[in-house]
Amino acid sequence: MTAPAHPFDAAIALRAETPNRWHGRTSDDYWNMVSPYGGVTAGAMMQAMLDHPERSGTPLAFTLSFLAPIQAGDYVIETELVRANRNSQHWAIRLLQAGRVLAQAIAICAQRRETWSLVEAAPPEVPPADQCEPAPNRGTSEFLRRYEFRIVRGKPFAENSDSVSHVWVADNPPRPLDFASLTALCDSFLPRIFLRRAEFVPIGTVSINIYFHAGEEVLIRQGAAPLLAVAQAQAFSDGHFDHHGHVWSTNGELLATTQQLVWYKE
Repeated sequence: MTAPAHPFDAAIALRAETPNRWHGRTSDDYWNMVSPYGGVTAGAMMQAMLDHPERSGTPLAFTLSFLAPIQAGDYVIETELVRANRNSQHWAIRLLQAGRVLAQAIAICAQRRETWSLVEAAPPEVPPADQCEPAPNRGTSEFLRRYEFRIVRGKPFAENSDSVSHVWVADNPPRPLDFASLTALCDSFLPRIFLRRAEFVPIGTVSINIYFHAGEEVLIRQGAAPLLAVAQAQAFSDGHFDHHGHVWSTNGELLATTQQLVWYKE
């Protein structure tokens, strides 16, 4: 068997035991401080659904909760088609280690149809990605090496006047966009607390919610070009903060919107 050419494909590679049960293994390439980067976990769980023989349509919504840290090593992903309608499917996805559920997701796939469409959101005016310098990698987490960040607004580990960030982000090395990698990229936003405070504090993602606004043909057209990731927190309180994010194509098409809840330790 030929090994996947890209680190992301190797990290989310799954072996089917049954159509509803998949075996995977964590990747050192996407390791974070104490567990795998949440985006690669989300990408693997998304891929398990995408690879299911009964899956129909393309992802419309994906909501993932992290129940406990995932340890280095093997894991199992279980997928269940809970209900299928004429145009949509509802899925439940769980990741387990040693029989314990550590992450669980619900997802919706739908048949996209030609209808009246309107996008009220608008991307910020930013320089093209090739006119922005890549940020130096000063992180200690290996997964940071797997992405290239070109920061337009929002200096990390500084007391910015707000938590707004505009960042061009791309897989490193480049990789054509698909739903699994877009799911992972929706977790690549700078943690909002690091845009309001200069000091480091431990953090951990509690939940991620993603709505996909583009079909497969738009992702294929995007290819491996950088995406514009825009986000802002709404509140920091009681050891948690959130953010609302938009992910835009190079040409200004809205690919996804996302919300996230993050725990932090004082």
